[in-house]
Amino acid sequence: MEDKFELDRNNIPASVAIIMDGNGRWAQERGLPRSSGHIQGVENVTLITSECARLGVKFLTMYTFSTENWNRPEAEVGALMQLVADKLEDEIFMKNDVRFRYIGDIERLPAPARRRVLECMENTKNNKRMTAVTALNYSSRWELTKAMRDAVREAQAGRLTPDDINEDYVSNHLETSFMTDPDLLIRTGGELRISNYLLWQCAYSEFYFCDTYWPDFHEEDLHKAIAAYQQRQRRFGKTGEQVTKG
Repeated sequence: MEDKFELDRNNIPASVAIIMDGNGRWAQERGLPRSSGHIQGVENVTLITSECARLGVKFLTMYTFSTENWNRPEAEVGALMQLVADKLEDEIFMKNDVRFRYIGDIERLPAPARRRVLECMENTKNNKRMTAVTALNYSSRWELTKAMRDAVREAQAGRLTPDDINEDYVSNHLETSFMTDPDLLIRTGGELRISNYLLWQCAYSEFYFCDTYWPDFHEEDLHKAIAAYQQRQRRFGKTGEQVTKG
């Protein structure tokens, strides 16, 4: 596929995070059960994963299931867990030399889904082109609370003092310690919030929101998001003049 929007291949975001929103509404607008939207959404994960790997993205993190999603109707939650067990396949990762990893507390997942996640991670551990990360039973508040508890335990054991706690310490105790912070956060589906997702990590991410439902977010939509990212000046607290002068 040819690149759309004249993408600068030297300025591809190294780390992309996506909130895949709109599956249920996509299905309802077509008179289908919400589960049909999630099935189509899974198919789209394969498409976008392959395209991100082709473009040179190094980390792709997708918000698959939040801790708050347990509050959805039981049938919908069950369908989502079954999709993880049935549709998480090694083939797409092996074909694209992509390593699979997860963030979140997967202990609460049903055994078949948990087993499939661990198997896929093990089977792809030597792949190097890109790392695809699924956020499963994940939320930033859970993650940050867990890091605080870890710090208290280390302090109680005499291995940590208040002066030891800095930004690097926090980052190294988050679920995402193995990856770089997102350069670009994409949310599909028209909502303008980040829904308890990578709050610490997205402190300086560029945000891109679009109305397109996730099942309809294809390669050209991804290119459009990256093109918008490439038009922005990332200042990290500096002035535009400072960035321009280097």
